[in-house]
Formats: sequence, C-alpha cells, structure tokens
Amino acid sequence: MPNAPSSTDSGAPGSYSRASDSSLTALAASLASTGTRSLPRQIRGSAPVCRTRTGAGKPRPSPRHLCYFAPFSRPEGQGGRVSRSGQAGRPPAVVRAHLAFAEDARRLGHEHGPKNWTPEVSHSIGEGERVVADAVMYYTVAESEHRRKLRAFVEVDRTTMSSERLAVKLIEYARLFQYEVQPVGRRRQAAAGPAWLRWYPVFPRVLFVLTGASRSRLENRMSDLQAMVAQHPLVAALAREVRLGTAVLEDIEQHGPAQAVWVPLAGGKPRPWTDL
Repeated sequence: MPNAPSSTDSGAPGSYSRASDSSLTALAASLASTGTRSLPRQIRGSAPVCRTRTGAGKPRPSPRHLCYFAPFSRPEGQGGRVSRSGQAGRPPAVVRAHLAFAEDARRLGHEHGPKNWTPEVSHSIGEGERVVADAVMYYTVAESEHRRKLRAFVEVDRTTMSSERLAVKLIEYARLFQYEVQPVGRRRQAAAGPAWLRWYPVFPRVLFVLTGASRSRLENRMSDLQAMVAQHPLVAALAREVRLGTAVLEDIEQHGPAQAVWVPLAGGKPRPWTDL
C-alpha cells in the first residue's frame, strides 16, 4: 500500500493574516537577498515571521506581525509525504510563488495561506520511484454564493535543470495519474482505482512556474513542455483529463496569478490559472 501521510515537523503552520502589500514585498526582498536559512527568527515591525528548521526552540507569533509563515511544516492528513531532500532550506523562488498566490487571494477575497501550501510532497509512482512536487497548493475561489476548491501540483523551475529533465516531470505526473497499488495475495480485493484518490477527490492541476533566465529561454522551455504533451502518449492522456499550464514567475508577481499569464500546455491562448 502507499505510504501513509506523515510529517517531518511536529509544529503546525500558523494562521495567515491579511498582510499588506509592503509587508509581502519586504518578505520577498529579504528572502531573495539572504535565502530562508539566513533570515532572523523574527522580522520586526509589520513584516511577516519566518520559521526555519535551524536553531533551537520554536518561535512564537506576535500580534504585531501580520503574517506567520512556516514553509517547512505540513498539516497532518494531507496527501503524500514530505521529501527529506527539501529540509535544508527552501529556494526563494518557491516562497515568491506562494506569496503571489496568497496576495491574489487576499485581493480577490479568496482563501489561500500557509496552511494551504505544502512544500516538497512526494507520491509513489510504482517500481520504487516517486514524483516530488515542489509544492501542493490548496486554493478556494469564493464567487458570490459559490465556493470552488482547487488543488495544484506546483513546479518552480529556476533553470537549474535541463529543459528535457523539466519536461520529464510531466511523464512522472502522468504515471501518478495512472498508478494503482497492486494487491498482494489471492484473498485481497482488487485495487479500488488510482492511488491518488486516497488524498485528492480530483487530480490536482499541474502548474510550472519558470524563472532564472531570459524571456526567450523561458519561452523555449514552455515550448518543450508543450511538445512533451503533444508527443508522449501518457502525457497526452493526462492532458485530456487534467489542467496543465505554465507561467513566468515575474509575470505572476507583476500581474497576479489570476490574470491571463498562464500558457495552457495542451494549446490555446494565455489565460488565468483557474481557467486552464
């Protein structure tokens, strides 16, 4: 059977208050210049508090802080498990992506905060292999009397791997989409559908956030992702059932994830990530 959900950090994330534009900008600037491991325990004034796994003891949020951000913990009961490879420090680009979605949610009256952003979640895809998402995002769109719950596997690419290796991530998600746990022994019942149904009622959409290179180079990586969808049969089957999109990190920071900055990997004009 798939590994049961587990946590590598016993501390639960704090609540996310309605942070101001200046506080979010200050946090992003601090992370970009120092990295999460170099940040002090508490950033005084109106900036959010960041907790890392370095140092002894647990920081406590103060009422003066607008935001209490804990990138290393994950709420119990969420799917998959946290990969040990990400415990030493989160890349600033991943935090910047989360802040862009959080600020958009605040502006639009939607629901998304640190408890809805789980970094380094891995799932088995069979044959002893796993797919590790940079983050799993939970986001609730509030529209008048209707609430729409969305989920996404988020891959933040800083151009540190080859374009081919980035595109191979789509194959790994396609394998997860089809992976079923094989029953052991004759008396056990047949598998009750794909393994991901243990954690998600609907397979999360897959979002690639690109940064760390020139615009033309990032556009080439987008084209390679689209080519993988068009050419690989497993990925093509995934694209028929799951929303797949990519965007440039600087675009979602400047315009917001809810704007038409996402390129559908199955083809079409740019659109908001909620409309992929």
